[in-house]
Amino acid sequence: MAVAGGLKCVKFLLFFFNFLFWLCGITLIVVGVLVQVALHNTAVMKNASSSVAPLVVIGVGVVIFFVSFFGCCGAWKESYCMVTTFAILVSIIIIIEIAAAIGGYIFWGKLSGIVNDELKDMISKYKNGTRDFRKSIDNLQKCLNCCGMNSTADWKYLRKDKTSVPDSCCKNITQGCGNGNMHNDVVVYQKGCRIALEAFLRKNVLWVVIAALVIAFLQIMGVVFACLLMKGIRSGYEVM
Repeated sequence: MAVAGGLKCVKFLLFFFNFLFWLCGITLIVVGVLVQVALHNTAVMKNASSSVAPLVVIGVGVVIFFVSFFGCCGAWKESYCMVTTFAILVSIIIIIEIAAAIGGYIFWGKLSGIVNDELKDMISKYKNGTRDFRKSIDNLQKCLNCCGMNSTADWKYLRKDKTSVPDSCCKNITQGCGNGNMHNDVVVYQKGCRIALEAFLRKNVLWVVIAALVIAFLQIMGVVFACLLMKGIRSGYEVM
């Protein structure tokens, strides 16, 4: 009877865990669809690349929805086949999440070089770049309150006077505020974007790695519950 009582507890824990997982899946699908509709209802976001993020969110939501479906139904009906399918699918997801965490750790080590190369390339292409390309760099400088890669001097080839910077470098942005003010610390931010961007990315990569490991740990607990229930079902114990 002690075994049956323990398995009954495992059964409801597994069901509750997967019900929450199922709700998360539905939420991700709804959010992804709403973002996709919102993007394609705006005049600016018509390119295919704008669909990548919401489609990834929808895809993750669908996977979570079906995986949790097997877990919920398997736990409730005490179906050995469904609980086994759930355990296998979650195990695959755990492996992918651990791989993502390892990838994040590797990216962490190479972050400084990647940021340096990307910013250098962006600044060199700014002058002859498209309006959208220039806007993305301007937004970066506005958000991080920075100018250039290492300092304002990185913009010395922007104009013939070699003392002008984009207006997005200004502390109070007005038309032409960057002209001739490269070394004017009252008007223009003097610090480069490399350190600020690197710090921002490191913070976000760290949270992604932590989140992946925490979720993987919770999912391992789900697999453990599933294996215990599978063992009970296979042994023929009554868990109702």
